[in-house]
Amino acid sequence: MAASFVADAAHGASAQGRLEAEYTATLAGIPIGRGNWVIDISDKQFSAAATGATTGLLRVFTSGHGTSSAHGIVSVGQPVPVSYTASISNNRRSDDVRMAFVGGNIKELSVEPPPGPSADRIPVADADRRNVLDPMTSVLIAVGGSGDPVSPQACARKVAVFDGRMRYDLRSEFKRMETVKAEKGYQGPVVVCAVYFIPISGYVPQRYAIKYLAALRDAEIWLAPIAGTRVMVPFRFSLPTPIGTGVLQAVQFVAVAKPPHAAANLNTR
Repeated sequence: MAASFVADAAHGASAQGRLEAEYTATLAGIPIGRGNWVIDISDKQFSAAATGATTGLLRVFTSGHGTSSAHGIVSVGQPVPVSYTASISNNRRSDDVRMAFVGGNIKELSVEPPPGPSADRIPVADADRRNVLDPMTSVLIAVGGSGDPVSPQACARKVAVFDGRMRYDLRSEFKRMETVKAEKGYQGPVVVCAVYFIPISGYVPQRYAIKYLAALRDAEIWLAPIAGTRVMVPFRFSLPTPIGTGVLQAVQFVAVAKPPHAAANLNTR
């Protein structure tokens, strides 16, 4: 989810920060995965990279590993993706997606393996590849204005996402405020948003997983700030499933503000 990296252009301000976070994933309270996320934001560009792997009981059944990354520019306070890659592999198969963007539109796309043939699949139209964000950029959420970004405003948004195969919208709305404390790093308030999944194209409507996610009303995302910026990112995500609640939770959330570039002194004596 992404709205804007906010900078007060009228006053020449810039927002810069770095986040190093580590997450654990559980299902019905049982550990199933672990991963890390590194985000760098400057006044002109951003980058985000994540890695993860199965752990605990799930590793007995399958060994999985994944990586994803996004890079882009910051234009008029907005994050504009330039490239996105994702790779997931396990004992049986591997899955790779690569996308290149120009002005928010997808210009290059590589998906291996490609989606299987299905007469019931809603095709992805050319318009579905325009004015979209990749999954990584979509979870960088900036809050406008000059007040505290940790506010209900962070939840009021709807974003168009394309993951290489499916086009969908993510809509969120404010639920409540909470206070969190990571084992290392951030402790303080977070904004809790309800999240709704709206499939658009590239999916088979009769598949159980799609119908389940589209009908779900209990998914939550907890947003915490990256120091030095007005960007909020997930600290926790929870999703009810038929076999128990799935939770992605930050155990390390270390955000550091970077000093802005010093303005050149153009005064002459």
